[in-house]
Amino acid sequence: MKRLNVPFLEDLEKEDFNTLALKMETGAAKGYIDTICWPDDYPYAPDAVFSIARSRTHLVIQYRVTGLDLRAKALADHGPVWEDSCCEFFVSDPADGTYYNFEMNCIGTLLASKRKSREEFERFPDAAMDGIIRHSSLERKEYDETGRIFSWTTAICIPFSLIGVAPGSLPESLRANFYKCADKSAHPHFLSWNPVEVPQPDFHRPEYFGKLIF
Repeated sequence: MKRLNVPFLEDLEKEDFNTLALKMETGAAKGYIDTICWPDDYPYAPDAVFSIARSRTHLVIQYRVTGLDLRAKALADHGPVWEDSCCEFFVSDPADGTYYNFEMNCIGTLLASKRKSREEFERFPDAAMDGIIRHSSLERKEYDETGRIFSWTTAICIPFSLIGVAPGSLPESLRANFYKCADKSAHPHFLSWNPVEVPQPDFHRPEYFGKLIF
């Protein structure tokens, strides 16, 4: 099981994108989404790096991706973002054994829900979605391009209160995983931070989450 210590950085959720990127580059912990989970069927692997830190109230994740394709067709929240150039964060609720998935494409369109499994879930309502801060280095429009190298950066600031954690009383650790996918790109791929050891693509496997330490 991979482990990562999550540092504290003041007021991350209040920063503009450029200032946030600088703070994350100099003070956050860094991890690599580099496990090719199903190499026989999906051997391609773009470069995908995440940085993670926390403020007093938010968990903040920044993704930097470089790869062959750029796809963003989902413009509305809760759409099929996993088909696009997408990075994902899954984290377990420390109280009840459920988990949350935050799947965001390269332009900041987000799918977020509380889940018992892939099939049993409750999507976050609009009010909760509005409280999740998102940034992207890309213009918010449709993309479907290939044939050259693309680089992009996104960031997401998730209130602790949305993942079953009291901001003033953090647990010692949370179980979580990070993913990179693009199901309908010209080079589909399925990468993870902590390995997912099942026969077919399936990121909804909390038993393979790593550990974030606070």
